[in-house]
Amino acid sequence: MSILEMKVPSPGESITEVEIATWLVKDGDYVEKDQAIAEVDSDKATLELPAEASGIITLKAEEGDTVQVGQVVVLIDTAAAKPEGAAPAKEEAKVEAPKEEPKKEVVAEAPKAAPATYATNTPSPAAKKILDEKGIEPAQVNGTGVGGRITKEDAVQAKGAPALGGSNESGSRAVKITKLSMLRRKIAARLVSVKNETAMLTTFNEVDMSEIFRIRKQYKEEFAAKHGIGLGFMSFFTKAVVRALQMYPDVNASIDGDQKINYDFCDISIAVSGPKGLMVPVLRNAENMSFRNVEAGIKDLAVKVRDGKITVDEMTGGTFTITNGGTFGSMLSTPIINPPQSAILGMHNIIERPVAVNKQVEIRPMMYVAMSYDHRIIDGKESVGFLVAVKEAIDNPVEFLMGGDERRALEL
Repeated sequence: MSILEMKVPSPGESITEVEIATWLVKDGDYVEKDQAIAEVDSDKATLELPAEASGIITLKAEEGDTVQVGQVVVLIDTAAAKPEGAAPAKEEAKVEAPKEEPKKEVVAEAPKAAPATYATNTPSPAAKKILDEKGIEPAQVNGTGVGGRITKEDAVQAKGAPALGGSNESGSRAVKITKLSMLRRKIAARLVSVKNETAMLTTFNEVDMSEIFRIRKQYKEEFAAKHGIGLGFMSFFTKAVVRALQMYPDVNASIDGDQKINYDFCDISIAVSGPKGLMVPVLRNAENMSFRNVEAGIKDLAVKVRDGKITVDEMTGGTFTITNGGTFGSMLSTPIINPPQSAILGMHNIIERPVAVNKQVEIRPMMYVAMSYDHRIIDGKESVGFLVAVKEAIDNPVEFLMGGDERRALEL
């Protein structure tokens, strides 16, 4: 017998423990090398644990256990031969199972020999007491006893409409308690710390999406045909944010104790909803990206989040975050800062509204935008100026984001 000890690998720098979220195999199963055998949660991401060799597996931890990086969680007997015939045995069980069903049908049909009728539906004394306590009229119950008589079991199972002003006591009162994943617990702790440890304020504005709508309608097919990706809203907002960060560098900063750290690069965290919750993968050096690069980068990160393949390194180090609640129908919200960053921009849904344009009322596609910021490091002047800079870039993207040449900016 040759036993391989599988230890918990390090998911990333500074992570010392993980939680066994789900075992994808059972104790005693035969696994192939590189087969995913478990999903483990760190405080930053959910990762798959692949088998390091082929063989019979022995699990050394339970689902929900917190284990240290480097701890042995699996033993693999690499000398064990791959079992044969296991699958056919399961198939035989599936084929034989229906043979018992005819017996069940005979028993089930016996009490239905005397069909119930509401005219003769009278409860037994025990059934009447139960129905009275529930406030249910006998006519509402279909008795299964002889001659349609309501039995005690019929009364116990009966459900009626709740009385006016009362509650439906026969409704479900089930309560399900599940342990939060390590990732969700970490997110909760971070959000609470932001509220408690920062002087967070939010400023609002609105942007006119008319020009972006026009550009997308005019070039989206040509853009997709040439670059193989769609032309969305996020590239415009990312470019607008980068421009505003360069105009207001204190927004692109963070606090470390009594020191302020300014960054000369723009690493933009993009909030993406995934199966395990909201993730914030990072676009590195977004200041050097074209519209095509931004769209391709966001698509790549979103696919990794959806498939559970995003890495810890891809979610750390951002200097500013963009979140889009509008995809879920949000009209207005106050986004929470993603620490240690000092600000976050919230996008919302687009609604056609009447607005005044050159003293004329026009229907325009409008969006509310919100910027939450840490007032300890960012003053009102910088926060308002930043959001106004974003607004003017979105209202007039050709001038402020495309250098006056739409086709060149889109690399068409």
